Amino acid sequence: QVQLVESGGGLVQAGGSLRLSCVASGRTFSSYAMGWFRQAPGKEREFVAAISWNGFSTYYADDVKGRFTISRDNAKNTVYLQMNSLKAEDTAVYYCASSAALGRVRSTPEYWGQGTQVTVSS
Repeated sequence: QVQLVESGGGLVQAGGSLRLSCVASGRTFSSYAMGWFRQAPGKEREFVAAISWNGFSTYYADDVKGRFTISRDNAKNTVYLQMNSLKAEDTAVYYCASSAALGRVRSTPEYWGQGTQVTVSS
């Protein structure tokens, strides 16, 4: 299986920025599409962003467009989520995910990380 480990979460004030990282191991990272999801207490897990295996195609949820940027460095087996202009409603546990297909990573990914907490104060 693919092992995914997230890092970079923390506490930030509204309007600030954070960069999340996800390091993958166990499979050939460059062949997998990658994505980010988030889940707040009492809410459903929701899609945030996804990126194709070669990094040339990216997709974002409507409420993060223009604020978040997903990227990847296949040489480092790492995917990033740069989060700018953070809002209180961005507070959630953020999960890294992967799939062999880009379409699937945007809906039902095959592999998940354990998550990292992001808290945005008002």
